[in-house]
Amino acid sequence: MSLRSAPESHVVMRPPLLTHTIPEHFASIVSQYGDLPAVMARSPVMMDASPPPTTSIHRQVKPETTTLTYASLDALSNTVAHSLRSLGVKKGDRVAVSLGNVSESVVVTYAIFKLGAIWVPLNPSFNAAQLGAALSHLGVEVLITAAVTDLAYKPCRGRSNLELLASLIPGLAGEKRKGKGDRIESDVVPTLRTVVVVDNSGVHPQSGFPPLRDLGILTPYTTLLDSSARPVAPDAPLSADETINIQFTSGTTSLPKAAMLSHTSVLNNGYLIASRMGLEPSDLIVCPPPLFHCFGCVLGLMATTTTGAAILFPSPTFDPAATLHMVSEHRATGLYGVATMFVAELELLSNPAFASRLRPDAFTNLRKGIAAGSSVPESLMRKLFDDMGLRDLVICYGMTETSPVSCMTSPHDSFEQRTRSVGRVMPHTAVKVVSPTDRTQILPRGERGELAASGYLVMQGYFGDPERTAEDRIAHPDDGKVWMYSGDEARMDEDGYVEITGRIKDLIIRGGENIHPLEVENCLFQLRGVQEVSVVGVPDERHGEAVAAFIVPHKGVRTAGGDGVVKGGKATAISSEDGVVAKRKREGETLGKQDVQDWVKTNLSGHLVPKHVFWIDEYPKTASGKIQKYKLRDLAKEMISSPP
Repeated sequence: MSLRSAPESHVVMRPPLLTHTIPEHFASIVSQYGDLPAVMARSPVMMDASPPPTTSIHRQVKPETTTLTYASLDALSNTVAHSLRSLGVKKGDRVAVSLGNVSESVVVTYAIFKLGAIWVPLNPSFNAAQLGAALSHLGVEVLITAAVTDLAYKPCRGRSNLELLASLIPGLAGEKRKGKGDRIESDVVPTLRTVVVVDNSGVHPQSGFPPLRDLGILTPYTTLLDSSARPVAPDAPLSADETINIQFTSGTTSLPKAAMLSHTSVLNNGYLIASRMGLEPSDLIVCPPPLFHCFGCVLGLMATTTTGAAILFPSPTFDPAATLHMVSEHRATGLYGVATMFVAELELLSNPAFASRLRPDAFTNLRKGIAAGSSVPESLMRKLFDDMGLRDLVICYGMTETSPVSCMTSPHDSFEQRTRSVGRVMPHTAVKVVSPTDRTQILPRGERGELAASGYLVMQGYFGDPERTAEDRIAHPDDGKVWMYSGDEARMDEDGYVEITGRIKDLIIRGGENIHPLEVENCLFQLRGVQEVSVVGVPDERHGEAVAAFIVPHKGVRTAGGDGVVKGGKATAISSEDGVVAKRKREGETLGKQDVQDWVKTNLSGHLVPKHVFWIDEYPKTASGKIQKYKLRDLAKEMISSPP
């Protein structure tokens, strides 16, 4: 059997894997590129396209950009590491970091790495219950967070974390400060002893967060900057196969799980991503995806810091205006994002008033980038090529449990290969497609099944959860090779390109026929007036399941008919009897249910036509931007069962 036709991918062994720890590799990068920028972080500010605040407290200010060279990042992380050690942090301790895309987040991350502690990035938008559950599950001893959580699309109007912190530390605001390092007593998280706070309340004038000196035993981040900048060594030697990072999964279908990743898996995944996309020390990569997710921390931070490139944070959380301004101001060479981020940026660029405020040569250097998190329709990819110059944009596929990237396109792949596949398997990794009902059966090339990956990148397990680890991280009985099963439906062609055709659990079975939501979604993306679309299956008495489409229309497009409207998360059933193609006063003004159904019937086939069409203003999403389809199914069932 030839390598081209073998059902399991051929393992590429070059470039060789890095064998050292993250701090060791970082030291080598600092020695080579110490004077180059490592991190550039922009403070949040009201931009031209951002809605104004509800009161007159806000003043228009110019954003400040913090720049850290590799040498200064090294020195600052040494200082913070010494301070954390004085707070009792040692090798193997779990230190939670709940910060946005800010320079402090990168500094504390490398400080944690240098101590051999375990870095636990958390979503800053967690509520009290989510934060308490995550910290308690992992037995976290130190939490590093911000006074105010920045909110997407709402610069300078963040959420005060006072109530959140008070949920962990009862009576917080009423206590007098006991002094740096005093142990916190928390019934919610018994292991928690220290909370370090980055005071960002100055850029959130309406947050109401009080001065840190009035909040008892919280430790201001600034006090961590008082120690020596001399090199720091862990209290015990580090090994590359030890856990250095615990990542919570996105949780699109269930409660998040805590995946344990090693130096080897995280470092090499970033390094190999950088190699395939052609990152160089001269690159300036704008990275809106969050650092608490693998996209931001591995595809972003680890890829840049393994090559000496710079990572640019346009805002602590996603803001399309700030993103485009940072690309323009620094004439960046690369831009990262999920599809919804790119859609928001392109929509803003189409506004002449906004576009005129960018430099004429804003996109002259912009070529590189990564799109991940969901599929990128051909129409969107074409706009990114033509309107922003992202000719070398690549697609990455993976999951948290594989550190995360297992497949990736390259800048040399054709446009078709970059839109219809997620590329080929990464070096030192094997992938296979197996029967969803029998994982021991490897399917031939071209057949759809469940995708699995094996190699250095597979997680060590879910923290404190051996049962769920055993469900998806399985050693083959013949050779002992450990495979991580994705739950994603995929097929591999003769050239080794992998196409993700959907989630196994998202498959719609209508009258015994399998319907792949992605096929319908890609079709509807081409319909005039459709900005975003997500397709799910809903219960149907006659066929078992029916196709339901949730559509975000373009701004200015009116909707007609349909089965329901979702605004602000609230579902309302409406009459579906729009009857005929919606009458238009001018082309593209109105989009109706019949338009949607006729488009699919014409371009695909009758059994793929959505029976239900819902209009929605914003999808429920995970923190990494993935649409939570199980929530869409619940909304659909609610509207279908409720009379208009």
